[in-house]
Amino acid sequence: MNAKKNLAVLGATGSIGCSTLDIVRQFPERYRAVSLTAGRNVALLARQIAEFRPALAVVIDESDRDRLRQLLPDDVKTELLWGESGMIAAASLPDADMVVTGVVGAAGLMPTLAAIDAGKPIALANKETLVMAGETVMARAAAAGVPILPVDSEHSAIYQCIGQHPRREVARLFLTASGGPFRTLAPDRFGAIRLEDALNHPNWSMGAKITIDSATLMNKGLEFIEARHLFDMAPEKIEVIVHPQSIVHSMVGFVDGSVLAQLGIPDMKGPIGYALAYPERLPLELGFPDFTALAQLTFEPPDLERFPCLGLAFEACTQGGTLPAVLNAANEVAVSAFLERRIAFTDIHRVIRQTMERHTPQSQPSIEQICEADREARKMTSDEIRRCSA
Repeated sequence: MNAKKNLAVLGATGSIGCSTLDIVRQFPERYRAVSLTAGRNVALLARQIAEFRPALAVVIDESDRDRLRQLLPDDVKTELLWGESGMIAAASLPDADMVVTGVVGAAGLMPTLAAIDAGKPIALANKETLVMAGETVMARAAAAGVPILPVDSEHSAIYQCIGQHPRREVARLFLTASGGPFRTLAPDRFGAIRLEDALNHPNWSMGAKITIDSATLMNKGLEFIEARHLFDMAPEKIEVIVHPQSIVHSMVGFVDGSVLAQLGIPDMKGPIGYALAYPERLPLELGFPDFTALAQLTFEPPDLERFPCLGLAFEACTQGGTLPAVLNAANEVAVSAFLERRIAFTDIHRVIRQTMERHTPQSQPSIEQICEADREARKMTSDEIRRCSA
């Protein structure tokens, strides 16, 4: 039997993190969680620490760390840290054999870079890392010999379909999207969309932020940018296709006209398990799609008038430089405001566009310039939200 693989799980209390820990529970002879990080869900993190006994756990701020300490049993010896420095420590922990980056948003960038610099293979679910700094991250990973294994279901599907085929044989990537809860909603009814409506995804169970991104199709836009860097494909060779059944997770077209597709039920433990065990496959017992019950699999083009966020992502990807980081920052702030009921659903794309138009993009930016663009975009978007909320 192989030695256990020690995992650093960034975003342990989110949907990706919880699914990762489910796999650790299912295969305790293969995996051990040695560091865990979380956002504000301190109570859940405390239960995870009590169960998995990691060497290190990290929360957002010092007050959360103090509250976490009070919730832990006296016999727990886990070191508790907080903030970005704590996240970096968790990602570069010497005992960790692989880092699962399941955090949401720009917060994943610096810990991912730290993991690369520490030589840790990465199971990447934090698409924002490649949206913000894809060229830098991929170049640094290649120089360090660090594999980046995609966890997003679409990118995992592409990775599996490409397999050992030489990249020169890959002609096109087809990213599938469910279309979210508003795929068939009349455009004149978008103004009446409530938060509860947007959080009701038809196929996937995810965190609040990514669920809203799926409702606006921004999630697919971010995945488009991620795929451009992860697979080194020009934007014009990547196509988004709406596939409501979420059974075909994505496809790869080859130079001879052949297309390979990866299919499966919509459960994130599939792509997570593939990344953790690569090149093996874990007996996850997820089951197979019931194809006779499905009757048909349908595909359609995305409606950019109904979902303008997707078009904004295409624009940012084509222009490159600091614009994708600005797109991502503006989206994070706008979605947060919508979740707090401070703006309407239809305000999300409007404030993102205004922030993008106010930004002066820089080409071939450094990490410092990307982080500065991120900070400026957050401020501009917050200012715009205050104006439209007044």
